[in-house]
This record gives sequence, C-alpha cells and structure tokens, in this order.
Amino acid sequence: MSQNLISLDLSEAELADIDTALGTLEARLGGLIDLSALERRSLPKMGDKSEAFCRQTLNLLAQNPQLVPPGLGLDDARRDLAHLDVLRSRTNRLRQLVGRAEDSEIALGSDVMRVALEGYALLKLMGKGSGLETLRQDIGARFGRRVSRAKSPASAP
Repeated sequence: MSQNLISLDLSEAELADIDTALGTLEARLGGLIDLSALERRSLPKMGDKSEAFCRQTLNLLAQNPQLVPPGLGLDDARRDLAHLDVLRSRTNRLRQLVGRAEDSEIALGSDVMRVALEGYALLKLMGKGSGLETLRQDIGARFGRRVSRAKSPASAP
C-alpha cells in the first residue's frame, strides 16, 4: 500500500552549505563552455579507441619535434589532454552525484504521487455527501477521459 522510497530531510544550514558549494563549483569552473547542439554534432569526438590514438600520436610527435611544424599546436593539445584527464575524474564524480539526485527526485515524486492517488481514491469512495464532490472533480480533471466521436450514420455523407 504505502510507499516511502526515500526520506530526505535537509536542514536550512545544510541547504545553505549545498548552495555555497554549488556557487563555489560554478565560480571555479567558470572556464567551462556550453556548446550548441549544432556545435556538439559537428565536432570530431574523441572516444575510447580514438583517445589511445590521440595519446600515442601526441607522444610520438613530442619525441620527434623535428617533424612538428610550428603552427600545429602540439603544446596546446598536450595541455588540453592533461586538463581533460584532470576534469574527467571530477566530471565522473559529478555525474554519479547528479544521477543519485535525479533518482532521489523520481523517488520523492513517486512517494508523493502514490499517496495522492490513494487519497484521491479515498475521496471518490468516501467523499460523496460530505461536500467534497466538486473539489474532488476539480482535482480529478487530470484523469479526464477523451471522448471519441464516432461518426453516426446520420452524419455520414
């Protein structure tokens, strides 16, 4: 019957600490960018297999500087790779935290929905004659049925 997947009780002090921590993250990660959907689709991606290729290529180029033209940007690419490694470990931790937060949102919403549905069923059964029928109908509008209009023979051309 009753469901309580999660009990989450955050104090005002804890919420303030969380907001401060989020503000710190936003400030410290201010250099992060936001790509448009078009940019995201059009950029070449470095997946697991191509990452090994990139690492090996950058290492070989660094070991053979005589092959590297000045405008290639090898130093920038090596710095980008180092920053990628540093950022990735933090991003993974953030993804796990966001995943747990999203699951907790779903569980909290489900707990609320379950009680509301059970309460609505009670109102339907016991609310008649208690002056709650109009209010129950108002909140029950969410469950309104769609009336399909079948063509009657008289209205058919």
